[in-house]
Amino acid sequence: MSQGKDNGHSKVTAAGLLITLGIIYGDIGTSPLYVLKEIVGDLPINKEVIMGGISCIFWTLTLQTTLKYVVLTLKADNKGEGGIFSLYTLVRKAKVTWLLFPAVIGGSALLADGIITPPISVASAVEGLQILQPNIQTVPIVIAILTILFVIQQYGTGIVGRSFGPVMFAWFAMLAILGGSQLVQNFEVLKAISPYYAYNLLVNHPGGFWLLGAVFLCTTGAEALYSDLGHCGRKNIQVSWGFVKTCLLLNYFGQGAWLINHSGESLSAFAGGNPFYSIMPDWFLYIGIGIATIATVVASQALISGSFTLINEAMRLNFWPKVRINYPTNMRGQLYIPSVNWLLWLGCVIIVWRFRESSNMGAAYGLAIVLTMLMTTTLLMFYLRLRRYPTILIAILFVVYVFIEGSFLVANLSKFEHGGWVTLMIASGLIVIMLIWYQARKIRNRYVEFVKLADYAGTIAELSKDMTIPKYATHLVYLTSANNTDEIESKIIYSILQKQPKRADIYWFVHVDVVDEPYRMEYKVNEIIHDDVIRIDFRLGFRVAPRINLMFRKVVQDMVKNKEVG
Repeated sequence: MSQGKDNGHSKVTAAGLLITLGIIYGDIGTSPLYVLKEIVGDLPINKEVIMGGISCIFWTLTLQTTLKYVVLTLKADNKGEGGIFSLYTLVRKAKVTWLLFPAVIGGSALLADGIITPPISVASAVEGLQILQPNIQTVPIVIAILTILFVIQQYGTGIVGRSFGPVMFAWFAMLAILGGSQLVQNFEVLKAISPYYAYNLLVNHPGGFWLLGAVFLCTTGAEALYSDLGHCGRKNIQVSWGFVKTCLLLNYFGQGAWLINHSGESLSAFAGGNPFYSIMPDWFLYIGIGIATIATVVASQALISGSFTLINEAMRLNFWPKVRINYPTNMRGQLYIPSVNWLLWLGCVIIVWRFRESSNMGAAYGLAIVLTMLMTTTLLMFYLRLRRYPTILIAILFVVYVFIEGSFLVANLSKFEHGGWVTLMIASGLIVIMLIWYQARKIRNRYVEFVKLADYAGTIAELSKDMTIPKYATHLVYLTSANNTDEIESKIIYSILQKQPKRADIYWFVHVDVVDEPYRMEYKVNEIIHDDVIRIDFRLGFRVAPRINLMFRKVVQDMVKNKEVG
């Protein structure tokens, strides 16, 4: 039994590009809803701030998202799979024990900051209704949408998932058209492509550096480009990113052009207080708000599914306690973890109730995710070192990205007192759980006593044929952690032979070995004593759903069919 996975890395198809749009760009794609709103804040619109902010956005999307993730990090695929835990499985071959910490910190921060992504995205879209109904209460609507989203997780998302691509294509097309319609009215904003404007804002403008906390929101979804590598394939991501980045920049520059045309005024004077909705024609508002709301649901769904995958990988790598996993459909990789689902729902509801408005959420968003990016940078440099990239190139990349992400981290520290402490507290709790569980497993394994199976195989075979002892089971199955096929835990032998011996026709010892490859599925059968004592070794990828009972049943059926067992 062996199975691989075709990720289509060498194929770029229209269907693949459409699926890619729907799966991985929800978070980064909905950022125009709130980024420039956060940059402007409550102060009068300032042309210097707008030009500098647009310049920072352009270069952040270019250096951080495009160069680091799309060009460099996507190369670090583990048999077609990506994500910080996949990257860790690649670099742990270096036998550097402390690399465990960047993986755990990065994974925990990604999960923690994830509880604020659905609320800020959905709230930003729903708040557009205030343009049409100024007195409408958006909090109950946001909570209702999020609750419905989390409830449907248990039924699977196959039907919804098929609509993600067309929805996101419509979303990005809308971004490009709306932005382009404003850009043609003021091409001066295109000067912001020059890094001078970013430098001027950060160095010369009072308080300009701290605006990096708002600028950073434009790239918070970059980690998803890597995490969902296995769902779409590298080539599809790289090609589709060209389209996505163009649409995003058109919208950002269009919003910038509109803001410059209203220099000196306050955003609060305009409907909704958001440049994203202000650039929409009045007749299009209902349609635009509807498309934005659906797009934010897509972004939230991608985050929830990604959290399930992340926890599943953590369990496979012994970073997380074993929890119940359901498989709503037969689609590979689609799973549902009830405990994680409802914890995420509770976290999202608390965030909405606590912060109420997207502007308040934006003040707390991004602090934890920048830690994930720093951890990914650390692991990526070790990966490049293992791949024997020139040392000078690795050093330059490390210095550049530690400087960029370090600057984002410092700027985001100002969010700590405004709610950033919430995600850091959650991330800290997750880090503690992962490290304690990992160390506890290592300690427990050190105290497990193994014995030679050959010393007891004959006795077990005699027990199987001893009719004076009541039969306990036809097939008696034990899971063993012994890596060597000639060993078994002493407690298993004790369970079979001591006090009340357990007589069975066949004794099965099943061992599961989790390998670094994501989707390997193979097994090996070793008959210790024919038709009496049999060991099965499964070698499963870290992303393979551990349905051991179904896999074992299939192996037994195959052996019976081939008359290998009676």
